[in-house]
Amino acid sequence: MAKPSTMNFDVTGFVEQAASQFRNLNPNEPGQWPPLPKIATWLAAAGAVVFLGWFLLLSAATQDLEDLRAKEPQLKTTYKDRLTQAVNLSEYRKQRLQVQEYVTQLEKQLPGKAEIDALLSDINQAGLGRGLQFELFRPGQVQIKDYYAELPIAIRVTGRYHDVGSFAADVANLSRIVTLQNLVITPVNNRDASGNLAMEATARTYRYLDTNEIAEQRKGGKK
Repeated sequence: MAKPSTMNFDVTGFVEQAASQFRNLNPNEPGQWPPLPKIATWLAAAGAVVFLGWFLLLSAATQDLEDLRAKEPQLKTTYKDRLTQAVNLSEYRKQRLQVQEYVTQLEKQLPGKAEIDALLSDINQAGLGRGLQFELFRPGQVQIKDYYAELPIAIRVTGRYHDVGSFAADVANLSRIVTLQNLVITPVNNRDASGNLAMEATARTYRYLDTNEIAEQRKGGKK
């Protein structure tokens, strides 16, 4: 009967032989090292590269995560605001229509170029209706603004105190927008026993621009 063969492995000898390859290594000539130190050095370098790359990637990912966490409260607030706007969208549309209607009503209070003469006549009639005497009624130069035109009118009227006040109220209650600025009220003269007063003011009325004027304004804005 044949006996099974056995393999005897000298562990101590293998370790001693491996350790001997790491003795007296010249660091200036790694190409002449034995195989085992070369393999160990290559594995150590590869491990260092892998560890360094993983560390850098992990650091970048960690920083990105922290940045996203910092943005989270702001994003939540923005989301809540957008959600509130979406829920109230129909109400906002109603408010927008109301504002548009209000602007349209205001625009109707601005006369067109063809209606300015009628408005000047209304101001004049308001003074005459209160028994005032016009000593000066001189429209000035039209001043073109961005969306409207402004017409100043120099006025000087004389009359009793209450009539002057009523005239100012009548001008304020005109259907068109007219403002009285730079008001100066003085006695007509010291010898006038009637107590009449003289009022000097600048009445300003406004009108919307016609199509040609709007086109000119746009051209001027582009220039």
